Amino acid sequence: MKAKVRKRMLKAYKYRIYPTKEQEEFFARTFGCCRFVWNRMLEENLEVLRQGKKIPRITPAKYKKEYSFLKEVDSLALANVQLQQEKAFRDYFSNPKHFRLPKFKKKKDKQSYTTNNQRLKNGKESVKIDFENGLIFLPKLKSGIRAVFHRRFEGRIKSVTITKSKAGRYYVSVLVDAEEPRNRAREANNLVCGIDLGLKHFATVVNDSGVFKIGYPKYLIKAEKRLKRLQKALSRKQKNSKNYEKARIKLAKKHEYVKNAREDFLHKLSKTIIDDNQVVVVESLNVKGLIRTRLAKHIADSSWSKFLEYLNYKAKWYGREIIFANRTFPSSQICSNCGYKNEAVRSLKIREWNCPMCGAVHDRDVNSGANLRNYGIAHLMSSRVGTTRT
Repeated sequence: MKAKVRKRMLKAYKYRIYPTKEQEEFFARTFGCCRFVWNRMLEENLEVLRQGKKIPRITPAKYKKEYSFLKEVDSLALANVQLQQEKAFRDYFSNPKHFRLPKFKKKKDKQSYTTNNQRLKNGKESVKIDFENGLIFLPKLKSGIRAVFHRRFEGRIKSVTITKSKAGRYYVSVLVDAEEPRNRAREANNLVCGIDLGLKHFATVVNDSGVFKIGYPKYLIKAEKRLKRLQKALSRKQKNSKNYEKARIKLAKKHEYVKNAREDFLHKLSKTIIDDNQVVVVESLNVKGLIRTRLAKHIADSSWSKFLEYLNYKAKWYGREIIFANRTFPSSQICSNCGYKNEAVRSLKIREWNCPMCGAVHDRDVNSGANLRNYGIAHLMSSRVGTTRT
């Protein structure tokens, strides 16, 4: 009997790190060198593009002869700059409607660099993590960097990305060749669930176990007053002064808190849904179109696109199926009890309605979730019939 082959995949783990002053200075030099190489390469490539010529392959070694300070930082970080810019141009040429031309990088933007893990001559690796003592070791740094490892991983490290946020916090993202999560996925409690996304409730989940309404957290809206005060305080400070920098960091920290709180909520909710349901059915939303309406602030705060993105990749990780119902599917207008389509249900103000055919009383969100679940069941039935026939 053949042994079951364990599939593997690349998975990233993000941790907060606390570098010393010396380590911060090294990061600042590396960020600066990577930004310098990116901008010089981009300047040359854009000039060649204006002349209608083919973009040449430029390596960081070209600049090291003239600018010796580039030799002081991790050479793999500079090499990754070249690869990132080449990919950016490839994406633009393959789909210019979706991808834009690469832009010049500024010092005020989020700073980051990526280095690869390599096997050294002595058999050790250039990147090492000590979970017991809470340290991470990187190339060109003699001492380990203090880190908070809130979870451990198993597998070989492929690369690490060091990031400094606008709030002045440092993070490391570790890319690991790990065991595929579906190897350890538990059996789902429900077969099919339908998810209706809304503004009154973030999501209404309808599955075999019942109906669950997820509250709308409103992270941005709750923080809006505080953000306005911080923005006003920043506008009163003289630019480039010490007080201006202090006010800027306070504002950046509040924005970072809102972003982190929202993403934490979306990660936990999407993971719970994927764990509990084998098939997940959601609507294909035109978020770009909705963001232009008067509900733009609420939709942006909901981050529906990110939620659907999390659902999608977690479904692939754990061997679940996700179905996107067609945008034209009238989930709110169809009676989930008898199938009658009520054309009168158009306005978002209509939260409840009675079916004129069977008399059923519908909560708009619950009815929509139930119809999406029925959509998924019909999809599964048709796919199984098609498979049986062939």
